[in-house]
Amino acid sequence: MSENTKHQVREFYDQIGWSQVGEGIYQNARYEDLRPVSREYIHKCHLRVMKHIAPSGDLLLDAGSGPVQYPEYVAYSKNYKHRVCADISITALKEARNRLGEHGLYVVMDVANLPFKSDAFDAVVSLHTIHHLPMSEHKRAYLELLRALKPDRTMAIVNGWHSPRLMTMAEPFIRLARILSGRGRKRKKAWADVEDATGTFVSKMTPAWLKQELGGVLDFQIYPWRSLSTRFLRWFIRPRLGGRFILRSIFWLEQRFPRFFGENGQYPVIEFRKGASGMRKTSPDANARIQRAPASVQDEAGADRV
Repeated sequence: MSENTKHQVREFYDQIGWSQVGEGIYQNARYEDLRPVSREYIHKCHLRVMKHIAPSGDLLLDAGSGPVQYPEYVAYSKNYKHRVCADISITALKEARNRLGEHGLYVVMDVANLPFKSDAFDAVVSLHTIHHLPMSEHKRAYLELLRALKPDRTMAIVNGWHSPRLMTMAEPFIRLARILSGRGRKRKKAWADVEDATGTFVSKMTPAWLKQELGGVLDFQIYPWRSLSTRFLRWFIRPRLGGRFILRSIFWLEQRFPRFFGENGQYPVIEFRKGASGMRKTSPDANARIQRAPASVQDEAGADRV
């Protein structure tokens, strides 16, 4: 199941997800709201990652980098010597190289089995990547990313919650809006259908799962990256109905009540801190995984580069 899932994800992004459908616009942009009315809100949400990592350093690991498709994503490594773009997709890395050039180092990898030595990076970011793994590998991926981080540093992980409370409450209104507009109820297609070119495997966690699985092992805090789903934005944020003002108000509320919106909104940014002595707490199983990872010494991060 695990290898087949990863193969499906790789094939999707190599052939579809990171194919350009316009100048600098990828097929994957269908998962984002790029309308002018949402632009300011999306921009500020994208930049939130920078608050949770060191502002400068030698190496920043971007785990599941994709093509680094948005300008705000590029800004994360502005004050770093190199950005290590690591992704399962060759197409993604080729596009990232076109965008970053010599500033980047490009590595094909599986986020749950990093080819880097321990304590290699000044910062780690990973956006919308871990949810492409089977749930059985999520914990391992978090442990691997933290293993590669230098002591006394932080990493920022962005993923979507499974059935977040705020967006679940909004679903009846979205369904009603679809019916009134004549579209009917949306049915999600099967990810494994080879004829389906609109998406790929996704397995999302919940706040309860995160706390149960990692709360006794890793030191982390949950903050909002973006509370509103793309689906919600497209249905309810309208230029003529005060859309920009509404989004500015939402952003202010997210800043004012980060714990509530981090755990109940659509997308959290989870800040993990690695103590000066390494992991805060580790089980025997976690220690085994940490020691297992390969330790090639090519390149500054210790990975074989492509």
